[in-house]
Amino acid sequence: MAFDSVQTPAGKADKVLGGSVNYFSVAASFFAPVQILGVVGEDFPKEHLSWLAARKIDTSGVEVVAGQTFHWVGSYNDNLNEAKTLSTALNVFEKFDPRLSEKHRNAEFIFLANIDPVLQTSVLDQAKTHRLVAADSMNFWITGKPKELKETLKRVDILSINETEAFMLSGEKNLHKAIAAIRAMGPSVIVVKRGEYGAMLFTPRSIFLAPAFPVDRVVDPTGAGDSFAGAFMGFLAEQNADREMAKNDPAGFDKILRRAVLAGCTMASFTVQDFSLHRLMRLEAKELVERQNALLGMIAV
Repeated sequence: MAFDSVQTPAGKADKVLGGSVNYFSVAASFFAPVQILGVVGEDFPKEHLSWLAARKIDTSGVEVVAGQTFHWVGSYNDNLNEAKTLSTALNVFEKFDPRLSEKHRNAEFIFLANIDPVLQTSVLDQAKTHRLVAADSMNFWITGKPKELKETLKRVDILSINETEAFMLSGEKNLHKAIAAIRAMGPSVIVVKRGEYGAMLFTPRSIFLAPAFPVDRVVDPTGAGDSFAGAFMGFLAEQNADREMAKNDPAGFDKILRRAVLAGCTMASFTVQDFSLHRLMRLEAKELVERQNALLGMIAV
């Protein structure tokens, strides 16, 4: 959970709400109840935590400690697929050590956001039972803690990364070979995020290409990947799509995974239409359904 200061071709936003937990939880809450873990400083707005709770997002795992909240400063040029980091102040996040309550330990669907893989493993060590585990990572951890990341991946069912990260993690230059190498590390399902080009889904049985929903104006792409992941994971939880289904009904599981990817692409298309969480916070369920149906119509044959 963070503050972002962002400059894009569409304008500038200073110290607005950001962070993967915020984007993920709001997106996932359209499909299923959500429990979140995170840390913020005394400067974090209490009214936002109340707003999250009003959306049936359990914020009891959010620690409020003395100090300042994580603050990221970045910019985008005309290539909105890539952010340039200008500064990162970890602040209270630097010493974050996620502790799961008894309720959190019993979570059936777990998403490990993009943090130190040592912390990701710590969360899994504390979890009692889980039906599905998905994870995100990035180049910083792939190059900085490859051994620790690979230990985490042994316990992950679904990995969400971008194409460049897939090449870095696998050491391959061909995407098909990269996916095979990553699957050998543990995750049976890999989702490759492709920004304005949508996403690719790789399962042991099939490959699915999902387009991004075309919007007339992109204001800020920050958080699009996290909101994609939130809708994707929320949809799987809503459908009770777990590793048991993957084992007993692999074709049915793949079908739900495809629909989850489309849900993610649809959600991300709303995120980019405004700075911060502004568009997601005023999004209505009816709008989401209408746009998702429109996206389905674009790929139907």
